Amino acid sequence: MNSDNEHVSEMAKTHPDAAQEQGRWQGAVTDWSADKQVFDMSWGKLMMWVFLLSDTFIFSIFLTGYMNARMSTTEPWPFASEVFALTIAGHHIPLILIAIMTFILITSSGTMAMAVTYAYRGNRKVAVYLMLATAVLGASFVGMQAFEWSKLIIEEGVRPWGNPFGAAQFGASFFMITGFHGLHVSAGVILLLVIAKRVHQGVYQKKGLQIVEITGLYWHFVDLVWVFIFAFFYLW
Repeated sequence: MNSDNEHVSEMAKTHPDAAQEQGRWQGAVTDWSADKQVFDMSWGKLMMWVFLLSDTFIFSIFLTGYMNARMSTTEPWPFASEVFALTIAGHHIPLILIAIMTFILITSSGTMAMAVTYAYRGNRKVAVYLMLATAVLGASFVGMQAFEWSKLIIEEGVRPWGNPFGAAQFGASFFMITGFHGLHVSAGVILLLVIAKRVHQGVYQKKGLQIVEITGLYWHFVDLVWVFIFAFFYLW
């Protein structure tokens, strides 16, 4: 350290601007290396971020492949407003089911965020109720997706290898992307139920309640991915 200081002093005599700049960098390095809280992150939280990053790549590839298939097909691409419409009380309403599904997932993000807040405040009872509410909303989403699939398969005749609406790639893209996302939501519901039960039983101490935040990270990611799917697949 003394040699570094002498080097900076010698440089200050000949090159004052360079010495000042080097001094700033050395000060920054010293501050960061001495602060043990700069990269204070639990192993579980770090691994969840790594998993979400890898999952982001997968969904990005899926959506990129969907856009390529849609723009390169020579057959007309089906109109989402027609394919995903429901007839309610004699009225043909486009995308009504998809809009409800999107609203449910956005609402579940709110309940999950509140669950994390109450968990850190020490109010485990409310946190458990909010996690269960999030799980119910997620299960409702999966149920609506199952209804959507059954309607397309049974009533409309859509298949992964073709459909009566136009381009054959439509069915493959739809079932691959929404199915993979639905699998994530289903896994998230199971995870929520398991963590809520363990929080209720008092398995986690105060610091261990970070598992609720980690679960929330996964759930928010799943909801965010659906927003992109909604924009790319249903609105485009």
